[in-house]
Amino acid sequence: MFSAARILGALAVAFTALLGTSTSASAATHDPVIFVYGFNGSTSTWTDMVADFQAHGYSASELTIFTYTSTQSNVTTANQLASKVAAVRSATGAAKVDLVTHSMGALSSRYFLKNLGGTSVVDDWVSLGGPNHGTTTASLCSWLFTACSDMVPGSSFLNALNATDETPGSVSYGTWWSSCDDTINPDSSVALTGATNTAAGCLGHSELHDDDTVAAGVRAFIA
Repeated sequence: MFSAARILGALAVAFTALLGTSTSASAATHDPVIFVYGFNGSTSTWTDMVADFQAHGYSASELTIFTYTSTQSNVTTANQLASKVAAVRSATGAAKVDLVTHSMGALSSRYFLKNLGGTSVVDDWVSLGGPNHGTTTASLCSWLFTACSDMVPGSSFLNALNATDETPGSVSYGTWWSSCDDTINPDSSVALTGATNTAAGCLGHSELHDDDTVAAGVRAFIA
């Protein structure tokens, strides 16, 4: 027969283990997420997805929307993004961040990863409807804005960005594309070699950042 002391000791160990598990779960944090909108985007691009992330356990301090002038060159934007990533890491103490991008936001962030040391400070990268290999719709404004000329299929910017390795470093790359996205033509432009490429079904270009199913998939991918 077990002594009372042994029974009480066993209960104490079990209680301590349970308490420790509960404390660890409540103290769980995430890598900071930086959202990057696309051409003619704004902070409102991410209203629905930020709300979704907060509803599923992310704190406001873990979510940052990067703002920039979307008509400028993607190289200029990439350098500004590098500064924002450094500022977020400094403010949060995080070793790495996650990047979630929409449309043209994929291009500046990929330049940051490939050419500005971003692979060492980014854990996961997501592209929602990104013109990773260009889009023919960019020709409508390519004569006016550098950002648009960067997105034209076969541009020198894209050729260099996609040369050798489309998904460099140890970063986890994920893309979501839609068969009903009239902004990105062709649809196959979004997918990257070495990435997890996901078909989002029939969603409009802007619906990609507002859709609950896409948001759930993005959260699972960067978890």
